[in-house]
Amino acid sequence: MSLQRIVRVSLEHPTSAVCVAGVETLVDIYGSVPEGTEMFEVYGTPGVEIYVSPNMERGRERADTRRWRFDATLEIIVVMNSPSNDLNDSHVQISYHSSHEPLPLAYAVLYLTCVDISLDCDLNYEGRQDGNFVDKRQWVWGPSGYGGILLVNCDRDDPSCGVQDNCDQHVRCLQDLEDMSVMILRVQGPAALFDDHKLVLHTSSYDAKRAQVFHICGPEDACEAYRHVLGQDKVSYEVPCFHGDEERFFVEGLSFPDASFTGLISFHVTLLDDSNEDFSASPIFTDTVVFRVAPWIMTPSTLPPLEVYVCRVRNNTCFVDAVAELARKAGCKLTICPQAENRNDRWIQDEMELGYVQAPHKTLPVVFDSPRNGELQDFPYKRILGPDFGYVTREPHDRSVSGLDSFGNLEVSPPVVANGKEYPLGRILIGGNLPGSSGRRVTQVVRDFLHAQKVQPPVELFVDWLTVGHVDEFLSFVPAPDGKGFRMLLASPGACFKLFQEKQKCGHGRALLFQEVVDDKQVQTISINQVLSNKDLINYNKFVQSCIDWNREVLKRELGLAECDIIDIPQLFKTERRKAMAFFPDLVNMLVLGKHLGIPKPFGPIINGRCCLEEKVRSLLEPLGLHCTFIDDFTPYHMLHGEVHCGTNVRRKPFSFKWWNMVP
Repeated sequence: MSLQRIVRVSLEHPTSAVCVAGVETLVDIYGSVPEGTEMFEVYGTPGVEIYVSPNMERGRERADTRRWRFDATLEIIVVMNSPSNDLNDSHVQISYHSSHEPLPLAYAVLYLTCVDISLDCDLNYEGRQDGNFVDKRQWVWGPSGYGGILLVNCDRDDPSCGVQDNCDQHVRCLQDLEDMSVMILRVQGPAALFDDHKLVLHTSSYDAKRAQVFHICGPEDACEAYRHVLGQDKVSYEVPCFHGDEERFFVEGLSFPDASFTGLISFHVTLLDDSNEDFSASPIFTDTVVFRVAPWIMTPSTLPPLEVYVCRVRNNTCFVDAVAELARKAGCKLTICPQAENRNDRWIQDEMELGYVQAPHKTLPVVFDSPRNGELQDFPYKRILGPDFGYVTREPHDRSVSGLDSFGNLEVSPPVVANGKEYPLGRILIGGNLPGSSGRRVTQVVRDFLHAQKVQPPVELFVDWLTVGHVDEFLSFVPAPDGKGFRMLLASPGACFKLFQEKQKCGHGRALLFQEVVDDKQVQTISINQVLSNKDLINYNKFVQSCIDWNREVLKRELGLAECDIIDIPQLFKTERRKAMAFFPDLVNMLVLGKHLGIPKPFGPIINGRCCLEEKVRSLLEPLGLHCTFIDDFTPYHMLHGEVHCGTNVRRKPFSFKWWNMVP
């Protein structure tokens, strides 16, 4: 129980006070005391509990057990647990005594009206046995935690509306309410109390910019009945007279957690005594609830796919057909962005990242629109944002972005345990430069946003050695049937040279790369012998291998991986403008749809009628129960410095694990 306030009694006239059910009230009996007082007695009507606290060491005792020696250090505490039926229908009586007088020297009476007030929400404490004793003013992480959860209402449930649902102060369709959290104000007590008392719902100006509240003031099936009462420019709302025991409010988030916002939002209801016309209203009691805005969560490639996105451009018909067939095998929906909308920008992975937000009552997919702003820049907002599909973006104020701000440079690992800490939703992986260097990094506003979500703490890898500079150029994750649940694939020049050396020893040194590339006069074939005798190529790939090995050690440390969790995929790189790019189609830059993998066709050396690179990859991945499909992306993607993963995007099933059950 929390302390309410101090009420002073008077010998001259009875005193009236309002108390709140379950909340302690201190009664000051020392302000007006008859001369000669040595002792006192305290009694209350039924339903009034009275305690005397002699000191902190002795705790408290029931007041009606004995006569008390008059001592100004004694505290008298009154508690009522049930609301009153009428005004002043309970009271406390104090009698003052002297050892020299048989009768009390005087009496003081305190009339009480008890009202029960609570501001409540779904505190989400399913795992707790003591749900009645949680502190609503706190928000606690973990399986035994509790606290309200808000979704950023960033979808657009009314397609005819031009903005997201949380960008105005209206409920435009009833489906919009499903994205909001319910907050309930419960009041029990005499209605006459509110003739000179009032209830005010309020929040801080800081929190008002990050959430808003609607009060239902009419028929539930009418949008106009939902009145905007808090949020943005409104920080307080006097609740009108009650017509029942409770009032319902609907709360939506306006902002995701970010560098200047922890995600916590508080709402309060305060009972004010407005009975004295000569003074401003005085507070009697405040109740508080705390919400946390649900974080934006990424989904790793090991989660089941729901929908695949691909762009149709002037020269990728066969590629789109191959992706469509893979999606069909995986049993997921295919969405094709037509050329009229993509304006020949095929890099749909770079444009956006598909994730979700979740509360106990609702899970909402949310697209994170990258700041790259190519010709696809309108696609996430105009085509994906809609009913039950949200949208968020981050743009640097100076609009200075680099290739690292494309979302091929934004990945997430499967769930891991590292250094004794569990990451049940995995860890975000972004590419940057080496510590202390001045190379390219992801723009600050994007990094701030990702770190602020808390549930997938980012790991920054070294990618500035790459021409494009994306983490998906040298790593990916595939599902595995064992306890770990996945394997990490790393591009490996060392593994490629080893494979080619083995083939050379077997007499296949003349086998040619790129022999099967169709209709591309820019590509010249090259034999295994020529590759293995090219010192510049070998030396450059030793440098590339050292860069990948740096990241390998970071990933092992930050994701808790062992060597057995990593598969080296043969891959060579070449230099362009002193940065690295794939020498042949980048095998790790693949589309993962459950057990079905869409892998860039490498056009490696043909030995005994088969591509030895394809055969090697199959031998590494098919024992995991994976099905390898090699997709020709050479002309429409590889020649433009991208591959299958760069040209596709996937919406996946959310984690079964609930984010609020983790401890960041």
